[in-house]
Amino acid sequence: MSSPPLEHAPISERPVSSTFPAAANALDLPAEGARTSTSPPPVRKPRTGATADRLFGLAAKGAALLTLAMLIGILLSLLAGAWPAIAKFGLGFLTSSVWDPVQNEYGGLVMIYGTLATSLIALIIAVPVSFGIALFLTEMSPAWLKRPLGTAIELLAAVPSIVYGMWGLLVFGPILSTYVQQPLQKLFDGVPYLGALVSGPPVGIGILSAGIILAIMIIPFIASVMRDVFEVTPPLLKESAYGLGSTTWEVVSKVVLPYTKAGVIGGIMLGLGRALGETMAVTFVIGNTNQLNSLSVFEAANSITSVLANEFAEAGAGLHQASLMYLGLVLFFITFVVLSLSKLLLQQMQKSEGKKS
Repeated sequence: MSSPPLEHAPISERPVSSTFPAAANALDLPAEGARTSTSPPPVRKPRTGATADRLFGLAAKGAALLTLAMLIGILLSLLAGAWPAIAKFGLGFLTSSVWDPVQNEYGGLVMIYGTLATSLIALIIAVPVSFGIALFLTEMSPAWLKRPLGTAIELLAAVPSIVYGMWGLLVFGPILSTYVQQPLQKLFDGVPYLGALVSGPPVGIGILSAGIILAIMIIPFIASVMRDVFEVTPPLLKESAYGLGSTTWEVVSKVVLPYTKAGVIGGIMLGLGRALGETMAVTFVIGNTNQLNSLSVFEAANSITSVLANEFAEAGAGLHQASLMYLGLVLFFITFVVLSLSKLLLQQMQKSEGKKS
């Protein structure tokens, strides 16, 4: 007998497909007429932040222009106050060592020399010490010592400058005189140039003392900046260098310093700016003497900031006050030249680095 056709066979006897289930309800399809309707996407509201962005941009631009206007205003006020001295002494003010308020004769060479000498001594001492501190904290210090030591160094920046000055005059000065100045004079007695460099009365005050006090004051700034920029160096670069067998010094000199040179120079310039503008600490220990008898670092001298602090309140209207304003203008330009030279140094380093690559 022939089998009945498939269309007339019962559902249960129909062949099961390998793709679809035998039962229709197994497809789990929605019933007819129960089609779900999708809701339209929510309408986005127009942006309302364009005005806020524009206002923020204008505020930022205004802050930058305000800073520039303040800088120009300070410069113009210094020029206006110093103009009588500029008109009378001209550039000869920078090369004259005479400072005589009685005769109305003024020259700023002694103060300019004292400012530059003390700042240079401070940098010579502070930069290596700050570099060593930053290197120890980032590469060599155990984990339990990093935080307390870093905090202790940063706390040095919170000490008022007048405290440094009093400590330098009453405590550090006698120690410097007994254990540094007198032995150095005995050691270099009769030695050309070096003997003249350490000549003078070993009383514990003078250019060297002021330079050391300034070094102690700027070490926290330079060390903190160096430590922060050293930590910015990607760990992968340092680990790769260590993996190739490099020593700690090779990693720092070949990897860390080239990567962070801009920040390191910025930290050094920050410390130099603090040294150039420091007033009270230098006033206590530099000696406040307007003389330039020798180039000895033991001699008492004067600086621009110390003479401004000592004489501005008592200076009468006229050449005396104008000469003090002239000194302030000179200090302004010294700071400007130092910052400009640092920028040129960074640009030159970047150019030489490009040539090497």
